[in-house]
Amino acid sequence: MTGVVAALGAALAWTSASALWRSLTRVGPAVQLNCLKNSLATVLFLPILLLLPWSRFPIDSLLLLASGIIGIALGDSFYLAALRRLGTRRTLTVEAIGPVLASLGTVTLARESLTSQAWIGAALVTTAVLLIAWPDGSESQNSFNGAGLLCSLMAVICGLSGAFLARQVLVGGDLSALQSAAIRLLGGALVLLPFSAGAWSKLPSQPAAINARLVIATVLGTNLGIGLQQVVFQQLPVGPGVTLMSTAPVMALVAARFEGDSLQPRGIGAALLAVAGVAFTTL
Repeated sequence: MTGVVAALGAALAWTSASALWRSLTRVGPAVQLNCLKNSLATVLFLPILLLLPWSRFPIDSLLLLASGIIGIALGDSFYLAALRRLGTRRTLTVEAIGPVLASLGTVTLARESLTSQAWIGAALVTTAVLLIAWPDGSESQNSFNGAGLLCSLMAVICGLSGAFLARQVLVGGDLSALQSAAIRLLGGALVLLPFSAGAWSKLPSQPAAINARLVIATVLGTNLGIGLQQVVFQQLPVGPGVTLMSTAPVMALVAARFEGDSLQPRGIGAALLAVAGVAFTTL
């Protein structure tokens, strides 16, 4: 039961954080917001970083830093750019393709044949993404946002690439999951340092409510989300854990109301199809 609660909690944390980040997209470019997010999250993980025996794990540390550059610096920047263009609901629905691609890629690399269940799952998620991509008659014909979809897909690709590198360390190394997460965040923060001056200089001029949202979004989506994710992987098999954490698109239906995103049956169906597709592929 602990794993189930942690999985649903992680999905809720990511959904809430995404809605907060969406509300902050006008504060600055996606890269600068990502810089702020990573810097704050790294500071919160500073005790872990200071106690790390860096000299014992030089190769693992380099791999994790590279993972952070790809998955966090690049991937999260694309993700924040997608939130600005697509909104929370649409972005999280497209993001559901990530677990499906990861599962299909693992099967392919292992040279195993794909089961009919995996094909059904892939088809369901693909249908969900297509429903998001093309508006129906009740929406403006200008609502198709190719740049937003491209940013969301790039976020998935970068995220999976970073996760693959991190997994090599977690499987074959002695670093804990939290230590690995802290090093990845450090890698993302370091590569975004050139943008840090412009990002931090804007904070004093922002209302206190905006800065509070920034901190809450970081703690929810990065620190708490990562912590709960590790609990899930410890308590549940991968399939059920990934499926429960992928319920974020359904939770995002609530956030859509606050963003002025009018819910159509098609959008609700896309969210449900995305979660069902992940379930078919991973269970």
